[in-house]
Amino acid sequence: MAVHLPARESTDVRLGGDGFVLRSWRPDDLDSLVRHANDARVVRGLSDRFPHPYTRESGERFLAGEIVDLRDPVFAIEVDGEACGGIGARPGEDERVHSAEMGYWLGQALWGRGLMTRVVARYVPWLMAERALFRLQATVLDFNEASARVLLKNGFQEEGVLRCAVVKSGEPRDLRLFAKVRRSLSDAS
Repeated sequence: MAVHLPARESTDVRLGGDGFVLRSWRPDDLDSLVRHANDARVVRGLSDRFPHPYTRESGERFLAGEIVDLRDPVFAIEVDGEACGGIGARPGEDERVHSAEMGYWLGQALWGRGLMTRVVARYVPWLMAERALFRLQATVLDFNEASARVLLKNGFQEEGVLRCAVVKSGEPRDLRLFAKVRRSLSDAS
């Protein structure tokens, strides 16, 4: 199956950071996407729309824009020339157009190096300015302390717990809700 990415609404973005690049997903990312995503430890903390096992077909569907809208600010995390994770946001609509929900993942081989903290630190200010956001939120499964630390280190505040909000592996789980807000477009926080 050939992978065809949806047309971009604007020019592709490349955001460089300390040891990584954030960029649009490309069809040639398929092999590295499948290799890093097909890991039960990665999937454990993610939405069920991120399947396990993560097959070539899963990757093809993602890269074709069938799972998430790749016209949204959804980027590959590239390290040493290889896509090894992703970060993105789903913008709100109507009266919520100035808010978005963010999600991210990283291949297990790169955990414990502070990489995701640096990725979020690069992505969030760009996203909030680019999309004129007043609010950016993220939810984290109750057991995912590493992801909660990433958000806290990047100025997100924990706003509460959504009790029994999802079912993972047949068990109801709580979601911790984090958000970063700014009161005006000139506010850099």
